[in-house]
Amino acid sequence: MNGRRTLDKVWLYLAGAARVNYIQCMTDPSQLRVADADREQLVDELREHAVAGRLTSEELEERIGDAYRATTRADVDALRADLPVSSTSVALALNKRKGQLRRRLAQEAGGSIGVSALCVGIWLLTGGHHSGDFWPAWVIGLTMIPVIRDSWRLFGPASNLEVVEARLQRRHERRLARGHRHRYRGLPW
Repeated sequence: MNGRRTLDKVWLYLAGAARVNYIQCMTDPSQLRVADADREQLVDELREHAVAGRLTSEELEERIGDAYRATTRADVDALRADLPVSSTSVALALNKRKGQLRRRLAQEAGGSIGVSALCVGIWLLTGGHHSGDFWPAWVIGLTMIPVIRDSWRLFGPASNLEVVEARLQRRHERRLARGHRHRYRGLPW
């Protein structure tokens, strides 16, 4: 029985090492294959540069053909190497970043709403609605303040993505640190 457990541990260790080794041995990102959406984005950028006068019509046609033949990230990057960053790629990166922040903020809001709903349920079950003292308001206020503040910074008139991202990351790291302090470490074998 003990030998079987040891064998299972060795197998899991080797499988984990192989998985980590696969991730570490991946080729450099420039050799990753590109999708059709990446090619289409590049063609849009090239057209924008042609409209701005940076490319002639012959260069544009040649680069568009090369863009549709591109298979790796290095091929795509070579086609835009001598051009400045286009406003299309900047807008796309900004929208992608805002989308990621919106999802993280929605996750935090869901947690706050869940805790608030639980407190309201407890308040209702304990008969607090007869006394008139709505104590869950404190929980709702304290859990929703960070979400409302970050929502205003993300969606407000002067959105500041760096501040929102830094706050979300700081809260995430605090949660991870708390989880490591209180995590069950398992049996010693």
